Amino acid sequence: MNNKSASICIIGTELTKGIIEDKHSKMISKQLNELNITVNQISIINDNGSIENVLNSWLNNNDLIFVTGGLGPTSDDLTRLSISNVSQKKLVENKTAYDLLFERIGERIKGANYSQTLIPEGFNLLPNPLGTAAGFWGKVNNNQKETLIFSMPGPPRELKPMFFNDVIPIVKDYIGYSEKTNTELSTFLICESKLEEVCESLKIKNTTWGTRFQDNRISLFVSGENSNRMIELLKEKVGKELILDGNIEAIDILINNLLSNNYSISCAESCTGGLCAQLLTEKSGSSSFFEGGVVSYSNEVKQKVLGVNEDTLIQYGAVSKQTVLEMATNVRSLFNTDFAFSISGIAGPNGGTFEKPVGTVWLGFSSKNLEPQAVCLHFSVTSRRGIRNRAAVAAFLLTSLYLKGNTLLDIIDKWAYI
Repeated sequence: MNNKSASICIIGTELTKGIIEDKHSKMISKQLNELNITVNQISIINDNGSIENVLNSWLNNNDLIFVTGGLGPTSDDLTRLSISNVSQKKLVENKTAYDLLFERIGERIKGANYSQTLIPEGFNLLPNPLGTAAGFWGKVNNNQKETLIFSMPGPPRELKPMFFNDVIPIVKDYIGYSEKTNTELSTFLICESKLEEVCESLKIKNTTWGTRFQDNRISLFVSGENSNRMIELLKEKVGKELILDGNIEAIDILINNLLSNNYSISCAESCTGGLCAQLLTEKSGSSSFFEGGVVSYSNEVKQKVLGVNEDTLIQYGAVSKQTVLEMATNVRSLFNTDFAFSISGIAGPNGGTFEKPVGTVWLGFSSKNLEPQAVCLHFSVTSRRGIRNRAAVAAFLLTSLYLKGNTLLDIIDKWAYI
């Protein structure tokens, strides 16, 4: 397999003005490097039509070109026209693109939206089930050199599945990539940069690894003759409960445990504001294990609805072991469930103190047959959304362990990288 070269063009005025941060080029270049494709250049340009000059300058020096953005129906979405000009292929209607768009927006396809059904003649469609703008790819010949150009939509929720599910297989086939046997793992509560630092620090020879960011976890792929040793050391270092085999979500681990034992559960949430209940009830059939939850955001609700003792709140505060234990025990009694968990923390950006900084989260657990337990976690992420998401993931993981009779304090002592 000869090494190939590529360049990446990210289009968007919001990017060049610094309104939003570019994450696309990092994602794309990382995957290309894992395929031994050299990334020559990354350009971020605005929606002013300069893409055509950029692409023309790249054709002689790149085997692959990746373009994101500029595929919408507005007058400043010039990507498809620019690629048409560069490839010297006229824009033609793609029937599949037309049918998919018509199914999505009906008669509104007439007018400006119609442009989203056009791709350069001879190019191939990349369907976009999550948006109106399909992607496309094709070969461009310039001075006896062949270059593949991929054009993908800009919104992350549309780009990521298209890139990983459709584009990467095409690229692998084009470069003659020989697929290695990868071991996939799901890692929780550890940010991607920290996970990469730990993997790098292990210095395992003849072993390769890569990561992929997911909404509530990081996927880790390990291959090579010493992959099992690397995984073993990694679990020892960060906590085996945070690195699990396969492609799995923390919530599914909990649900599987509940269903297999015919257990019921309830929850009391403060800083997560009902996020756990939302995620649990998004699962089909959740009524068979989830009875309900209470969003006790204020101390008044903690007292009047959950029955948390006023003296507890005065003496220890809402974010405390004593409070989450009462929350968990009382919500379980309220809904008459086998198990319950509770969450109370400081999600920020305000409200932190020296004793309880932003990122401090207490979790409580109660059962009909087990002693109640409570643990405190300190998350290194600083964003409100990040803390809330991690608190929910931690609740699912720890509740799963609590169901099996584990001592949670012994487990979290090893969680040094959250």
